[in-house]
Amino acid sequence: MDNDFCTVDGARRLKQKIEEYWRDRGYDVSIKLVDAGFMAAMRSARTDVRSDMVNGMPRKSREAA
Repeated sequence: MDNDFCTVDGARRLKQKIEEYWRDRGYDVSIKLVDAGFMAAMRSARTDVRSDMVNGMPRKSREAA
């Protein structure tokens, strides 16, 4: 399923979409995928998508970097 961002492949696609979105607007964001492993409460494995953004906004533009 293309909209399932909970899988490892989905998390990779989400990472790419976020990076492309901000790159097109002149920002560089750093995004990492972190394997959280199996979570008993969720009864599945989890991949976290983490970034250097603050409140969902990039910290600095390319020109400032």
